[in-house]
Amino acid sequence: MTDKTILLKLSTKPTDKGFTILAITAGVAKGHNLDFSAEVLKESLSLWDAVPCMLDHPAFFEGPSVRDLAGALHDPTWNEADTGIQANLTPGGPAADVLSKLHAAAKSDPAIMSTVGFSAVLKLTYKSDSKVERILSVSSVDCVIDPARGGKFLSGSAVGYHSAHRSQGEPMKKILRESKVIEVEEKDILPTDEMITALSTPPTPPVPETDGASETSAVQELLAAQKKVEKKNESTEASLRTMRLAACRNLLRYSLETSKLPDAIQTRIERRFNAMVDKGQPFEPTELESAITEEQEMLSALTAAGTIQGPARIGNMHTSADQLEAAVSDLFGLERETRLASVRPARLTGIRELYLMLTGDYDLHGGYYGERIQLATTADFTGLVKNALNKVVAQQWEALGKAGYDWWEKIVKVEHFTSLNDITGTLIGTVGALPSVAEGAEYTELAIGDSPETASFTKYGGYIPLTLELIDRDETRKLKAYASELGSAARRKISALIAAIFTANSGVGPTMADGGALFNNTAVTTLTGHKNLLVTALATAEWEVVSQAVYDQPMLIKQAAGYYGTGPKMAVSPRFCLVPRALQLTAMKILYPSLENAATIYSENQQRGQPGDVVTVPEWTSATNWAAVVDPVIAPAIIVGERFGLKPEIFTAGQETDPAVFMNDEHRIKVRMFNSVLVQDFRPLHKTNV
Repeated sequence: MTDKTILLKLSTKPTDKGFTILAITAGVAKGHNLDFSAEVLKESLSLWDAVPCMLDHPAFFEGPSVRDLAGALHDPTWNEADTGIQANLTPGGPAADVLSKLHAAAKSDPAIMSTVGFSAVLKLTYKSDSKVERILSVSSVDCVIDPARGGKFLSGSAVGYHSAHRSQGEPMKKILRESKVIEVEEKDILPTDEMITALSTPPTPPVPETDGASETSAVQELLAAQKKVEKKNESTEASLRTMRLAACRNLLRYSLETSKLPDAIQTRIERRFNAMVDKGQPFEPTELESAITEEQEMLSALTAAGTIQGPARIGNMHTSADQLEAAVSDLFGLERETRLASVRPARLTGIRELYLMLTGDYDLHGGYYGERIQLATTADFTGLVKNALNKVVAQQWEALGKAGYDWWEKIVKVEHFTSLNDITGTLIGTVGALPSVAEGAEYTELAIGDSPETASFTKYGGYIPLTLELIDRDETRKLKAYASELGSAARRKISALIAAIFTANSGVGPTMADGGALFNNTAVTTLTGHKNLLVTALATAEWEVVSQAVYDQPMLIKQAAGYYGTGPKMAVSPRFCLVPRALQLTAMKILYPSLENAATIYSENQQRGQPGDVVTVPEWTSATNWAAVVDPVIAPAIIVGERFGLKPEIFTAGQETDPAVFMNDEHRIKVRMFNSVLVQDFRPLHKTNV
C-alpha cells in the first residue's frame, strides 16, 4: 500500500470573542478571612469548567438573575506564575457586550485593569484556623469591583483553536468555531428555552476541502474536537436551566408576598408552580402574573358585598373597651398608652357620667344594674378608676422626684425582698487581705466580719372614700387631687425616713447594734467607736478633712476584742455632700470649682478630677449641719428594702356586695406600701454637727 498524505485546506476567521482570566489565586480572601492554599485550588480544578460568569454578585436575599449572565468559563488550567486557576472566558448571554467592553477598557487603561476583576461564589469547608479545607462546588465567577481573592483579566485572547492535523515538518493546522450570538432585550426576566438551545447548540464545523475520499486521522481529530465542544455546551445548558429554575422560585416567592392574597390562596398558587419547577419545567412570568390576577379578581368578586363604600378609609380598629380606657385617661389628664394614641373617644363630662354609664345606678343605690347599661363592655367602674389613679400616683411620684425629693435615691441601695421577714445587713470588704500559707502548712481560718444590724418592714397606707355624694356632685378634680396626694405622701415618707437617719437623737443618728450612736467621735479601736462625727462648719478645707477621715476608716475584720480598728483602710473618699438648702451654694462652690467666685480658689486644685455631687435634703432644718456619704455602688451604708415595689399600691372595693358600699355609700380606694430602712455600716457615712 502506498502512503498518501492528505492536506486539509481550512478556512478560519478569528473573532476575538474570548479572553483569558484568573478566576482565583492562593491567599487570604479580603472581607472573609478565609485562607486558600495552592493545593486546595489545584484539587478543585475540574470544578471550574463550564461555570457561568455574571456581572456583579446578586444582592443580599436575592438569587442570580439571567439578565446578568455575561459568559462562561472553559478549559481551566493551573497558572504557576500567579499561583492560581486560569480559564478561558467566552462572553455569552444578555450581559456579554458589557463584559467585552470591560475587557477592552481594561486592556487600554491600567486603572480599570487594577480595579475590575473576578470573584467566585463557592461552597466550601474550612478549619477553625480559617484555612480552607476543600472547595465543594463553584456556582459562578462574577465580574466585580475589587474582588476578594485575586481574580483579574489576563492579557491576550483565548479563542478555541484545536489541532486538526500535523504533517511532517508542517505547523499545526488550527480550526476556529465561530460563536452564535443571540440578542436578548433588557426587559427579559428569565431565559427562554429557545435562548438556552441557541447558546448551547454547537455550530456546524467548517467543511474541509479534501483531495481524497478516505478518512484520515485529521478528520478523526476534528470530530473528537467537535464532541468536546458538544459536551461543554451540554454542561452550559444545564447550568443555564438550573439558573432559570432558581429564578422562577425567587419570582414566585416575591410575587406571592406582594400579592396581598390570603394565605390559603397563596399556598394553592405556590403548590401549582412549584410542581412545575420540581419537574425541571420553568414557567414564564406572564403565566404567574395571570394566575395571581385571576385569584385577585375572584376574591374581589366574592367580598364585594361586604365592602364599605365611601370616601373615608378604614384605619386602626379599636374596641369599646379601648375607647373607654382612652376616655378615662383623658378625664384624669393622663398620658395615654401608645396603643391608644390614635383613639378618638367621646369626651366624658366627669366621674358621674362614667359611674352611671358602667353601673346603671341612676338612683344612686350603690348597686349594679346591667339591664340599664347600653354600652357593650365588660369594664368595671372601680377597676377603671383604680387603674387611672395608679397612673396618677406614678405620675406624681415622678414629678415630685424631679422637684428634689429623689435625693435619697443617690445615697441608698434599694433591694427587693420576697418576704416580710426582718432584713439583716451585709458588709462589703470584711476580709482585708489574704494571709500567706507556707508550703505544706494548713490554711488558717479567716476572720469574717458581718453586720449585726437588722430592720423590720413597716406597712404604710390608708384609704380614700369615693362617696356617692362625691360622684353625684361630679367632683372629678377632687378625686384626681386625692391620687396626687397619695403619690406625694409616699415619696415624702421615704425621703423623711432617710433624712431622719442623720437627725435622730439630736443629730447623732440611731443607736447601732454595737451600742454606739451612728455618729460619734470615739476611736474605732473601741467597741462603740465610729470616729465619724466632727463640729466644724462646711468649707473647702473642712471638706478635705472629712474626706480624709472617711478614706482612713478601717474595714471590719471581726466584731470582737482585739480586732476593733485593725483592718486596712477602706480607701474610698465620699462622693456626696448632704446639706440643707441654706448651705447649697456653699457646697456647690466647693465641689464645683467653676462656681467659686472668691479671689483665692483653694478648691480648684484640691477637687479637680475627683467625683462629687451636692445633695440637698428637704427635711433638714438646721442651717449649718452637713454630712458626707460614699457612693453606695462601692460601699452601701443605707439599705431601703421593698416588698411590693417602692411606689404605693392602690386597691379598690366597690362591688354592691361590699360592706362599705352598703353601709356607707362609698367606694373605698386603699393605698398601701411595705418598706424597711436599714443602716448596715457606719464607715461610708460622716456627720458634722456645727
